[in-house]
Amino acid sequence: MLTNEIKNILESSQKEGWVLEPDAKKIFAQSGMDVPNFRVATTEEEAVAMASEIGYPVVAKIVSPKALHKSDVGGVKVGLKNEQEIKETFTAFSQFEGFTGLLIEEVVSGVEMIFGAKIDGQFGPVVLLGIGGTSVEIYQDTAIRMAPLRDVDGPSMIESLKAKKLLRGYRGADPIDEDRLCQMLSAFSTLVVDMADSIESIDLNPVMCTTDRCVIADARIILKS
Repeated sequence: MLTNEIKNILESSQKEGWVLEPDAKKIFAQSGMDVPNFRVATTEEEAVAMASEIGYPVVAKIVSPKALHKSDVGGVKVGLKNEQEIKETFTAFSQFEGFTGLLIEEVVSGVEMIFGAKIDGQFGPVVLLGIGGTSVEIYQDTAIRMAPLRDVDGPSMIESLKAKKLLRGYRGADPIDEDRLCQMLSAFSTLVVDMADSIESIDLNPVMCTTDRCVIADARIILKS
């Protein structure tokens, strides 16, 4: 069931047609999913203070209703190491059209996964799990199921991925926590069903998974027009 805050975010975002990343991450956090430690600064002074609170290095992203695809407009900086780099990034991003703030968050790492969802005209809510990151469109290694997911769906989706070895300690790397991944996928599925009347699609890419965490590094929610 959607909280009042989630309902308010969806309603207030209708004008833009999509949910700004800080608000999207609030929705996922309230739904039991892990998101990075983040803050939104509206002044340079706030940005410096918030980066210090989170702890360097940090990621900085533009917050603007005109920047749906932040990377495409150069609106993402990764690995900022000090106060000067924060100030320079704030100054640069504040020149973007529609700038409303600077999203500052902890750096997260792990195996890159993608979660997706759309409301299909015939089947209703469907969810996707796959190997994520910038190469997702090249490899197209994904699994799709109708929502809400059953208990068996998460493990079967993982098993159907061609690159599942990457999740299980390939070449000496630490394996991810597949139970945690399945729990997040289940929570995501439930949220998609609950928001089905309001959304067109959701894209979480990447979701960073490690031995003890699966965290949503980037999130996009497109609303029904």
